[in-house]
Parts: sequence; C-alpha cells; structure tokens
Amino acid sequence: MKKTVVRVVCAIGQAGQLGLNGGLPWEGNRSPEFVADVARFFDLTRGHVLLAGPKTIASVPDFARADRDLVVVRSSMDPEATLQRFVGRVVFIGGGPPVWDAYARFVSHWDITRLPYDGPADRWFDAKWLTAGDEIARNHNDPRNHRDQ
Repeated sequence: MKKTVVRVVCAIGQAGQLGLNGGLPWEGNRSPEFVADVARFFDLTRGHVLLAGPKTIASVPDFARADRDLVVVRSSMDPEATLQRFVGRVVFIGGGPPVWDAYARFVSHWDITRLPYDGPADRWFDAKWLTAGDEIARNHNDPRNHRDQ
C-alpha cells in the first residue's frame, strides 16, 4: 500500500532561530552558506509537493513554481485529510511553527541545516516537533485503539 512520505527541510540559526518579523532572520544574506541553503531547499523539493501557509507559498519565486506542486494550507484544514490527497507522493511541509504544530506528528524526516546566524529572532525551532510522530506510533501500536473486525 502506498503512503504519503512527509518531510520538512528547514534552516535554523546557531541557537535555533527560525523567524524574525514574519521572515527569515537572515533574509537577503548573500553569503555562500545562505545562498547554498536556499538552492538546496529548491533542489530537494523539486518534483514534490510543498504544503505551506499562504505567505510562504506566495514567496516561492517564479522559477520554482513549475517544477513542484504548491499547496496553500490554512489552520481550518484537517492535516490528515490534506495529506490523504497526496498518497504515494513526497510532501514537504513548509511555513514554520504554526504549520509544523499541525503537521509535525506526520513528519517522518526532518532535514535541518544549522546556519551561521547568531542574531535576533522572534520564532524558534521547537524540539518537540521531532518527536511528535511518536504519539501516532504509540497510538497505532496500542491494541486498545483498534476495533475488532
């Protein structure tokens, strides 16, 4: 049976910084490490599905729109139902904390790059996202959660 493979690819600063004033804290930094990270993001997500909030999807440059499926997600959407639309595909979850809070339990692979940024932020990476999927595994393996057929 085919399943949806759910992944996240993201970058954090030295102390786990993720966002600042609605953008990336290092936005516009042209140093090689930062440029390479953006290129790697577009390389990894090419040919796959990118689910993210409206602001993140709107920020995807024109050159990257043709070779991946971009899907806007909203807080009113059921994550499980949304992922069911992409059975057999690789789905990357973008958009940061609000989206990861909703989808982390489905993520099987976190690809995190630590960038040489050590400045201010107002959003931070939360390590709880890395183990959110364990809750699903525990529930799935608990016989009390299965009805007799």
